[in-house]
Amino acid sequence: SFSREAQLFVEKFEGALGKGKGKKFYAYKVMMTKKWMKFQRDFENFKTACIPWEMKIKEIESHFGSSVASYFIFLRWMYGINMILFGLTFGLVMVPEALMGKPYGSLPRKTVPRAEEASAMNFATLWDFSGFAQYSVLFYGYYNNQRTIGWLKFRMPLSYFLVGVGTIGYSFMIVIRTMARNANEEGGGDDTSFNFSWKMFTSWDYLIGNPETADNKFASITTSFKEAIVEEQESRKEENIHLTRFLRVLANFLALCTLAGSGYLIFFVVRRSQKFALEGLENYGWWERNEVNMVMSLLGMFCPTLFDVISSLENYHPRIALRWQLGRIFALFLGNLYTFIIALMDEINLKASYLLPFIIFNMHLEEEKIVKYNMTIWEASLYNGTIPENSTAPPIQVDPADVPRGPCWETMVGQEFVRLTVSDTMTTYITILIGDFLRAVFVRFFNYCWCWDLEYGFPSYSEFDISGNVLGLIFNQGMIWMGSFYAPCLPAINVFRLHTSMYLQCWAVMCCNVPQERVFKASRSNNFYMAMLLFILFLSTLPAVYTIVSIPPSFDCGPFSGKTRMFEVISETLEHDFPSWFGKVFGYASNPGLILPFILLMVLSIYYLNATSKSYKEANLELKKKLQSVRNSKLL
Repeated sequence: SFSREAQLFVEKFEGALGKGKGKKFYAYKVMMTKKWMKFQRDFENFKTACIPWEMKIKEIESHFGSSVASYFIFLRWMYGINMILFGLTFGLVMVPEALMGKPYGSLPRKTVPRAEEASAMNFATLWDFSGFAQYSVLFYGYYNNQRTIGWLKFRMPLSYFLVGVGTIGYSFMIVIRTMARNANEEGGGDDTSFNFSWKMFTSWDYLIGNPETADNKFASITTSFKEAIVEEQESRKEENIHLTRFLRVLANFLALCTLAGSGYLIFFVVRRSQKFALEGLENYGWWERNEVNMVMSLLGMFCPTLFDVISSLENYHPRIALRWQLGRIFALFLGNLYTFIIALMDEINLKASYLLPFIIFNMHLEEEKIVKYNMTIWEASLYNGTIPENSTAPPIQVDPADVPRGPCWETMVGQEFVRLTVSDTMTTYITILIGDFLRAVFVRFFNYCWCWDLEYGFPSYSEFDISGNVLGLIFNQGMIWMGSFYAPCLPAINVFRLHTSMYLQCWAVMCCNVPQERVFKASRSNNFYMAMLLFILFLSTLPAVYTIVSIPPSFDCGPFSGKTRMFEVISETLEHDFPSWFGKVFGYASNPGLILPFILLMVLSIYYLNATSKSYKEANLELKKKLQSVRNSKLL
């Protein structure tokens, strides 16, 4: 057997051992193998460089730890989702209407009213998304209810409906899929055996040749040691269990009091602002006119800081403390939003609806009836008080700007969401510039001539607020999901916001912030972020679904005008564009008697798969423990 192995070795390396053509061929093969390996390594580096903002996030992770980097990874993921939503709304709704629909000025819904023409192009009007911005493809009311448009016979109402439903369905699918993939990546937990030894002897990359990369790698290794030390300290920490329980109960009581006080303050301010509105806002100053927005913004600014102070009583692991902080701020924002809506409900005596579109719709339902009556009188006045039934005279030409029109509650809802998104963006940028940049400049240049050390005392450099930024991102995305059906421009605005936020916040973190006092290792999955995002997605889709199913659309604006319900565009398409048998099959498939058993079967299947997955995970953990015990016994 030894001679056989020697013969195989000689045959394999015959070119290197011999002379002439064999040796040249072997040298050529070795050279090509090395070049191929170098190409693969360069291609992997190229793929990494093509990932948006990957190097920026790696640099932040090396200096601030994986917990801060997890926010920017989440921000990049949200940017990708909004790019898909923007592509759907822009390519299938806005562009077809702009290119193939009737032009501006052809219909009353596409024309600025005569009374508003003088100020339609003023900066203040456009900044408020009124004037020409209101009567454009940016909002729902501009779109015509014509069944097909252009030489392509593009079905605009159907496309608008399917894009609105498709964005919701795609968002649910991608969030749940990401949560499932993150759960699989978690595996059976981290192996922390000989953690410091592995970091000490295997962390450095000896292929690094760039000084800047070497500095980042050094900072990354240092940060990873800090994270590991915190994990080890938390695992060995001994605490007084009775004192800890008392402090945690006290902290939760204080947090509940803060939430209750915040809700009561918003309810009081909303009722007060409605009183001002009845008496006439022109009789009051700037604060009275903007009191609700200012109070909600101030509560959102100071309550998270109060929660951070309260969390210091609980003595949780930093990762668990971050989740508690996220949960409390989440409850604050959600409670403030629902308190605001309930206060509006109480004032206008609504008992069934509880979301913004429903409120605005009910407020304008009576107004629509009055406008319809006034339009009938106006049409009769064009014919000197009579409208002949069989008149052969040419119709009277009236400028669309002079035609009376009813209230378009869908456009009003879209305008509110666009304003909220823009104001939230401006607030975020101003907070970064004032709260981080100017604070850092003051500490840096006035530290030499101040009475105490500004860097280690008050105000010091700010730390990156992970919880506040994550929840701001999630609630902003909730507004996009809730309002994009009424304002197709919202995904485009959010893409611009996320794109600029990535650069501005990366700059602010590296230039103005300092690492947290206790750098901790973030969870390998962002499923806690995803769970909150999924909950907000569910709450955000309720208004759109209720609008589609239950509320009649405005009678003279939007792609669904003239229909009693928005979803009737589906039955209309089945009736005109498909054979009769297909409509019957669709009717049978949409029968509740078939849908309910199918949903029940899906729920049972999910329960079974979840139970199976848990059993497999427990088996993997047991096997891993056995392997570790066998390894340790051999080492001993």
